[in-house]
Amino acid sequence: MLELRHVTKTFGKGTVNEHTALKDVSLTLKDDDFITILGSNGAGKSTLFGAIAGTFYVDEGEIILDGKHLESLPEHKRARAVGTLFQDPMKGTAPDLTIEENLSLACNQTRRFPLALAVQKKDLAYYREQLSTFQMGLEDRMKMKVGLLSGGQRQALTLLMATIARPQMLLLDEHTAALDPATAEKVMAITVRIVEEQKIPTMMITHNMGQALTVGNRTIMMDAGQIILDIAGDERAEMTVPKLMTMYSGARGKELDNDRMLLSQ
Repeated sequence: MLELRHVTKTFGKGTVNEHTALKDVSLTLKDDDFITILGSNGAGKSTLFGAIAGTFYVDEGEIILDGKHLESLPEHKRARAVGTLFQDPMKGTAPDLTIEENLSLACNQTRRFPLALAVQKKDLAYYREQLSTFQMGLEDRMKMKVGLLSGGQRQALTLLMATIARPQMLLLDEHTAALDPATAEKVMAITVRIVEEQKIPTMMITHNMGQALTVGNRTIMMDAGQIILDIAGDERAEMTVPKLMTMYSGARGKELDNDRMLLSQ
């Protein structure tokens, strides 16, 4: 379980560019939660992920994962517990290393020598088995350099790397947004399967309001560094995009005017 208690983060303190990106944010992510996160640009979504992953230290508040405080831990120490996937398929992998070498690096995070590159023979069969479930032919290209893969193949590999060591939670930062629709749908299906099979508590940023209401079991909406809506259960099951937009207007006293969100319904 993840708990955020009164988390606040301000960038550029004391300058003309001072900006409070998170304002007293409190949130509980239960072990069976798959939360989708909506919000306009600047709402605080990626800052929320950065606070959890350790990209920066928060100014105030607590971040607790399975009883362990994370707020004072550096990013590389949190990486063993928090798997992260980004929008850019080029992030999260080493392009000059082979598929099996990349998987080995990811797997070794939980071992005594986390930077070890040597591929363990006993792991190869497991890598092949996991890759074969993607139905992308990656299991037959394990000695191919990752830089030669397509965006979809690389993002699927990055997803496996983020989950192969069984993290305590998973952060997905618009991880299908840069892919073509067919590939994005396939990677999303793989994502849902892995999350369900491994029972990984997950948070996913998306600009697609329809997707936000159908993927996972809970939807939150952020605005100006705050969580303004948190929808689950029967309320979410009966929610529609027009109803969600009406709820946003009621909570903020203004119409939703983010073109990207409105056009991706």
